[in-house]
Amino acid sequence: MILEPVIALAAWTLVMCLWMYATRLPGMLKANVDPDSLARDPDASLDKLLPPQTQWKAHNFNHLHEAPTVFYAVMLSMALLATQASFSLNDEQLIALVGWVYVVLRIAHSIVQATWNRVVVRFALFSLSQVALVVLVGLAIYTGATF
Repeated sequence: MILEPVIALAAWTLVMCLWMYATRLPGMLKANVDPDSLARDPDASLDKLLPPQTQWKAHNFNHLHEAPTVFYAVMLSMALLATQASFSLNDEQLIALVGWVYVVLRIAHSIVQATWNRVVVRFALFSLSQVALVVLVGLAIYTGATF
């Protein structure tokens, strides 16, 4: 139950990876980008060579490897604690629920960034996801302390 949101966010990250490649590779071909020249030129950037709408997917894919790392660590830690401690079903359900809230907010953030990219909306979704993450860390501290 606790690990389902973890698996869902990992799967979503792969969806974003595929979406990024599905838009970025054709964009690179269309712009005649030489990948080797990018590797040799420290000033070269796909952000300068490709349309912003193409790069939004790549930026989000990168974002899914930043703050969610804390989510993965906390959720995996709580899953391990749950196997060793006497978590009540209510504890596990609450952890899973907050985990799902985090995942839904991150998916919404991805969709906004990849399609519309309104920073104020992205920031609101990110901030709400961070609140969920703080709650998860608090639950980890509480459940770890009561273990």
